Amino acid sequence: MGDLIYVRFSPEKTLLVKELRAGKLPPKFAKAPPFCYIVSMQKVKNTKESEKSDEAIVEEMFKAGAHYGYSKTRRHPSVSSYIYTTKNKGDIINLEKTSALLDEAALFIKNLGAQNKTVLFVGTKPEAKVAVKEVAESLNMPYVTARWIGGTLSNFTEIKKRILELENYQKDSAAGGLDKYTKKERVVMAKKMEKLARYYTGLLGLKKAPDALFIIDAKSEHIAATEARKSGIPVIALVNSDSNIKGIDFPVVANDSAIPSIKFFSLAVGKAYKEGLPAHAGQAGAVTK
Repeated sequence: MGDLIYVRFSPEKTLLVKELRAGKLPPKFAKAPPFCYIVSMQKVKNTKESEKSDEAIVEEMFKAGAHYGYSKTRRHPSVSSYIYTTKNKGDIINLEKTSALLDEAALFIKNLGAQNKTVLFVGTKPEAKVAVKEVAESLNMPYVTARWIGGTLSNFTEIKKRILELENYQKDSAAGGLDKYTKKERVVMAKKMEKLARYYTGLLGLKKAPDALFIIDAKSEHIAATEARKSGIPVIALVNSDSNIKGIDFPVVANDSAIPSIKFFSLAVGKAYKEGLPAHAGQAGAVTK
């Protein structure tokens, strides 16, 4: 058990990293059925350093206000186990459990990076737009910060046509290929392309459906989450105490409304993806040698 960093028995039953590192296995999991699976194994060279690292992450989340949930009356039953207490009628999220959820999501994201998979970043609420766009662009990944267009995943064939139309227009405009049209035709085309650019600029270069979605506030982006689930696309989502996390593959329960909190988790996902990239792994290997 001392070698296990993370064991996931089901989306609803997660062991805390600290418990595993300490070699403690709760009695109810002692005789776990065969469906449990090991997500990752690695040697723990220094338990105290690992615990300090966890504490530092929790402290960073605390400073970002990640522990603030919504009022108790808005709490969804599925997140009850992640609530530490209720203060002034507002839920306070257990950041140690959030840290464990983030570890699991980060491991999955890192594996996506190792395979050069495509992650679509989604955050259309005002507080999330800047952080989502910056992280996505730093990874050269697609993103949606305007309204989610229904069918983006479930009807990607049609969406792809609009993306291609916008790409061709931008190429023609840059190369002076629009000179062949009359002034009136160019004005009509410009208005149409302006509308397409508003919704599809972040999707330029997307040739196929993404391999995963990272969503800020899955409750607000329920259409995107539903399309992903029906399309069999894994969802990593930052969700608050008012969200139903049962249909989300990798939920991270924390404040999804405060800009510092959103930025913290977005950067954490971006960092995990970069760490998984083959080039990064090669550099790390070279240093080790």
